[in-house]
Amino acid sequence: MKVKMILPALTEAKSPFFRPIKYSLFPPLGLATLAAYLDMDDEVVIQDEHVETLDLTDEPDLVVIQVYITSAYRAYQLADHYRAKGAYVALGGLHVTSLPDEAAEHADSIFLGPGEDTWPQFLRDFRAGHPAPAYQSNVRTLIGLPPVRRELIKRHLYLVPNSIVVSRGCPHVCDFCYKEAFFKGGKGFYTQTVDDALAEIERLPGRHLYFLDDHLFGNARFASALFDGMQGMGRLWQAAGTVQSVLKPGLLEKAVAAGLRSLFVGFETLNPNSLREQHKVQNLNRDYAAAIRRLHDLGVMVNGSFVFGMDDDDESVFDRTVAWAIEQGIETATFHILTPYPDTALHQRMEAEDRVTSRNWDLYDTRHVVYRPAKLAPEALEAGYWRAYREFYRWGAIFRGAMTKPTLSGSVRHVAYAGGWKKFEPFWDAVVRMKRATQLLPLLETILAEFGRHAPGTPGTPAANAEGALVLSGKQA
Repeated sequence: MKVKMILPALTEAKSPFFRPIKYSLFPPLGLATLAAYLDMDDEVVIQDEHVETLDLTDEPDLVVIQVYITSAYRAYQLADHYRAKGAYVALGGLHVTSLPDEAAEHADSIFLGPGEDTWPQFLRDFRAGHPAPAYQSNVRTLIGLPPVRRELIKRHLYLVPNSIVVSRGCPHVCDFCYKEAFFKGGKGFYTQTVDDALAEIERLPGRHLYFLDDHLFGNARFASALFDGMQGMGRLWQAAGTVQSVLKPGLLEKAVAAGLRSLFVGFETLNPNSLREQHKVQNLNRDYAAAIRRLHDLGVMVNGSFVFGMDDDDESVFDRTVAWAIEQGIETATFHILTPYPDTALHQRMEAEDRVTSRNWDLYDTRHVVYRPAKLAPEALEAGYWRAYREFYRWGAIFRGAMTKPTLSGSVRHVAYAGGWKKFEPFWDAVVRMKRATQLLPLLETILAEFGRHAPGTPGTPAANAEGALVLSGKQA
């Protein structure tokens, strides 16, 4: 059987928002995971439109397309193309789960929710000649997951080829989170066994890893055992976690000892009222500044995530947020415009209030306003979003953030990482277009290694041991 698996481009290359380096970070791990269920004598091809031109002249028997909201129109175009050629087309992903009726118009079979239970069933049905039009995930487990078919990934096209996922979902339920809609009908958070996760890590070449889990620290027992098992592997890795998990005594220290050097943290807003509004209760009454200090003291860079446009936000939110992030010495920041994704609690609330103003899925990219804000004009919200990026990544702001570091070497590393990510985009884009993204990986590894090398609180040093004692005694904020 000839099988083609496609990750359509999220944006057209001609768009002013297209950033080749951003879309060349990670390979399509989800598709490579599904490919592991195919027979070894099946002819399988994975194509990622972000990094390569699709071959549309082929004639596969089965076409599998992963659909995100801002790739939906392109995905449907590709699906219609292959159906017209006689191929059987299967669509799955976040957008398909959110809007199954829309997706079903362009597919022979659709998949709702995670595919670990539904995809094997579909393959059995397909080979038997009676596939169903829709498959709904109900059984949520990663037990017995076959090894990811990484040989199908074109590693040289990605800056971070060693991406990995050892859990699914998140234990928290935030109103604006698109992933919450994806996991309805079953468990919203579950993990691999620790042994399976460590075996997958062992299979990865090189030194650098990027955990794409929504919340790697979401199950403290699993995370603690995973970090214990990773000690001695010599890995350098990046991941995502919450303020709550950063402040948890002992867990962060274990992560750093296992190689953590950069953490994506969803601060989202500095306003407690906005946290309550979005039911992001895990951030309430948490000391953001203390969390950042803990990370920096242990040699971990911070990528802070912030969302603009909540109902309590006015014109002052942009400058206040940027100023705070710079004062805290956050190395990189990611800004978003609040977006009411279909089938989320936020979308349901805004639909009920007749505030959704667009169903053009190309605009649901967290850069455009697709609803009526409460205290901001849509134009002001978009302008403030772009201003936040400009102000945070000005050289002056980067140097001010660097000056918060206690050592000269720490300041230099801050400038190298924050400045390198944004100020040298034309260089990174040129490297990506020459299909040499992976050749930048040694530079990334060097910077990450330097962040942890001289941290005053690196595990095993007197400072770290003292801090651990403070945490355990309850004296740490």
